[in-house]
Amino acid sequence: MLASPSTPSSRLNLYLDLIRWNRPAGWLLLLWPSLSALWIAAGGFPGLHLLLVFVLGTILMRSAGCCANDVADRDFDRHVKRTAQRPVTSGRIGVKEALGVGAVLALAAFLLVLTTNVATIVWSGLGLVLAIVYPYAKRLVSMPQAVLGVAFSFGIPMAFAAVRGGPALELFSGTAPWAEPGFWVAVWHSVPPLAWVLMAGNLFWVLAYDTEYAMVDRDDDLRIGMKTSAITLGEHDVTAVTGFYLVFLAIWTAALWSLVNPVVWLATLLVALAQVAWHFRLIKGRTRDGCFKAFRLNHWLGFTLFVGVVLGV
Repeated sequence: MLASPSTPSSRLNLYLDLIRWNRPAGWLLLLWPSLSALWIAAGGFPGLHLLLVFVLGTILMRSAGCCANDVADRDFDRHVKRTAQRPVTSGRIGVKEALGVGAVLALAAFLLVLTTNVATIVWSGLGLVLAIVYPYAKRLVSMPQAVLGVAFSFGIPMAFAAVRGGPALELFSGTAPWAEPGFWVAVWHSVPPLAWVLMAGNLFWVLAYDTEYAMVDRDDDLRIGMKTSAITLGEHDVTAVTGFYLVFLAIWTAALWSLVNPVVWLATLLVALAQVAWHFRLIKGRTRDGCFKAFRLNHWLGFTLFVGVVLGV
């Protein structure tokens, strides 16, 4: 017997649909760069505590981001074939309810961050702002994927801060660390230049895979007036996506060359370049299925670089 919409099991299924629980590609795209940064910052295994914080925190924040994104885009999504049946868009979950679910998930992620250090907590606040801003960037800028690139890459500086940012926060000490002399300078220096270079490189990877994603919905987005990189790039989209991949790999190679075993990294790079060539074949015809498959399997590229970092540092 099927559960009615009001039963707890049915509601749970709606919540799981809301956070894309059956589509892990989204949080895997966030996870691999963050874990790579953790290994690089620590010079090896960062410890079980930080590993769990970043894995669970990534899943929770991506899920919270889905809630915020679906609320922000609900009036657009009903006009897009791929998104018309999302729980908020279809009315099966209300706006306040979706925001409530997102808030609970974000709070759980923040509680995990509280177990790290003050610098990571500060950087996480900026990361949250970026996650909230992104859905509205699609209304204002011609390539909102660049905004997403910053938001989706923010686990990299947070990982460095978690490893190098000092002792854990003493929640009940009664002190206000942000009022201490030199606090903000220390927070800034908890993230070295290497982290920002890796973040800049990762931004190009996000531009690549999210442009593939935008190519799936280009016809619908043109009709409803949505701004995306696929529309902005026009007939140059395939060339640009391929170029974004190559810039990403070039920046990470230049940044990590002196830190990793060159033989391991060259092998990693060959596997990564083979995947780039495969993506080119998938998207060159600009079909919905090909572009969506390219996006959906992109996490294997991130996993490849993560394995290279783990074996190479």
